[in-house]
Amino acid sequence: MLSAEQLKEFEVNGFVKGDVILNDEEVEILREQLDLVMEGKSVKKPVLNRDMKDNSEFAMKMAKKDTVVQIVNMWMASEAYLNHAANEKLCEDVAQLCNTDTLRIWHDQVQYKPPVLGGPGDWHQDHPAWPIIQPADLVSAWVALDDATIENGCMWMVPGSHKWGDHQQYLKNTADYKPLHTNPELLPDGVSIEPVPFEIKKGQVGYHHCLTWHGSGPNTSQRKRRAIAVHYMPGHVRYEPTGSHPMEPFVTVKPGEILVGDDFPVVYRKKPAVQL
Repeated sequence: MLSAEQLKEFEVNGFVKGDVILNDEEVEILREQLDLVMEGKSVKKPVLNRDMKDNSEFAMKMAKKDTVVQIVNMWMASEAYLNHAANEKLCEDVAQLCNTDTLRIWHDQVQYKPPVLGGPGDWHQDHPAWPIIQPADLVSAWVALDDATIENGCMWMVPGSHKWGDHQQYLKNTADYKPLHTNPELLPDGVSIEPVPFEIKKGQVGYHHCLTWHGSGPNTSQRKRRAIAVHYMPGHVRYEPTGSHPMEPFVTVKPGEILVGDDFPVVYRKKPAVQL
């Protein structure tokens, strides 16, 4: 379980580092499964497998030589990734952060930045891309499959930004991959948008709130930067359709109902306390 200090850090900053939850053998299994999916050799397929420079929600603005491979819903393609999403330690931590007794997968995604050519990730918030699920109480668990450092394009976070609301339409990038807000007068008085690096060791997990500003620089190293992020919904998240979101065809519940269904599997339920 996360410590009181870690819970406080998440409450204040909107992100926190967890433990190393995967050993070398477990990381290697996920790497091997990723290779099979990327090579088109997996029996089942993920929902989406794309080079983000060609078609990105956040318009990656990368040069032609840059590459970021995004694969969505690895859990559908690989039992190992489904088991990872249900990792007991990871889910217990997220349940603490969400203050919930139930967790479902909204979706997961791999983002892979190859050596030297790996491109930057635009500054963004997650939840504005997910308007059909409310409220904005989701937490993502980002597990590194390689050491994620500044040199190979680790994420950066803006502390406290999860408390400022939806600013996605105003977020841009500076030339050195830092966040730029085009209407700063809309921000709370006295806040700083200076980001901090969020370096994560291989097998370690980092948690962030779905409204926390985050982005990343390019991979200028000779090392790969692979990671699996699982976006978890606490048990109270409901469906609020917009009529145009690409995930709506997968939804089987009525507007206003709790978002349940086979495409959003339960991966955690808190065990009842044992009566002595």
